[in-house]
Amino acid sequence: MKHLRIATRKSALALWQAEHVAARLRAVHSDLEVELVPMTTRGDQVLDRPLSEIGGKGLFLKELEVAMLEHRADIAVHSLKDVPMELEPGFAIGAVLERADAADAFVSNTVERLDQLPEGARVGTSSLRRQAQLRSLRPDLSLLDLRGNVNTRLARLDDGHYDAIILACAGLERLGLGERIRSRLVAPDWIPAVAQGAIAIEQRVADVGVAALVGVLDDAGTRRCVESERAMNRRLHGSCNVPVAGYCVETESGLVLYGLVGDAGSGDLVRAEVEWSGREGGLALGEQVAELLLERGAAEILGRLSPA
Repeated sequence: MKHLRIATRKSALALWQAEHVAARLRAVHSDLEVELVPMTTRGDQVLDRPLSEIGGKGLFLKELEVAMLEHRADIAVHSLKDVPMELEPGFAIGAVLERADAADAFVSNTVERLDQLPEGARVGTSSLRRQAQLRSLRPDLSLLDLRGNVNTRLARLDDGHYDAIILACAGLERLGLGERIRSRLVAPDWIPAVAQGAIAIEQRVADVGVAALVGVLDDAGTRRCVESERAMNRRLHGSCNVPVAGYCVETESGLVLYGLVGDAGSGDLVRAEVEWSGREGGLALGEQVAELLLERGAAEILGRLSPA
């Protein structure tokens, strides 16, 4: 195979990620020609409503998967945090690249940290996960919806619509905007989205040639951690409708997984943390953390938040 086409969204961050994958592929396959196929998804088009109201994160994948089914593209590049826990039949994650900074970023033009915001300050984020943790830490804040690409969100902040916004550190740093990060919100006090900071390559299951090309980019350590996080989320039936957070890290002796389920309305949070001996069995680790969360009260939160 001498020519590979990458389906990607048209946002600056999505294009950066696709170009990054293309550069990595060219570096390891010197005779491979790589072409980007940019396209707009429904998730990019509908910006006036939360994702939970219009179909969830899968809206960022649909058009890219159709392009692969119609053989207009060979692979698609995603932020793994946007990839549903269950892929459509016929698709697989062919590679997960080494994870970047998984933390959330506190971004403000007036203060350095979340605890420095004045009472009633306006904070922009449409993520229910972020809203739940903000509500728990600072119930006095006014939480306002904020969607769009990274530059759009920063422009809304700079225009004075918000006193602060919450974004992903990885996205800001990849776009050369790391200086906008005033402080990092880090585990275990603040838990990021499942698989945040990781780039995934999606492919058709039947394309063994493509699998051989992209498989060399797979980072085993990152895959172990994100698969543990995704196993937890899958057991909890997490979606855009439910604030679920998870972060797994490798230690000298094995893995540690932090999990959280919250309620964006009340700020109620349920947490669990499990240390796992060895680096195998990450799926079982994810399921164990999920069971702990359910036992500690997450089942009640999930029950009242999930659609009837």
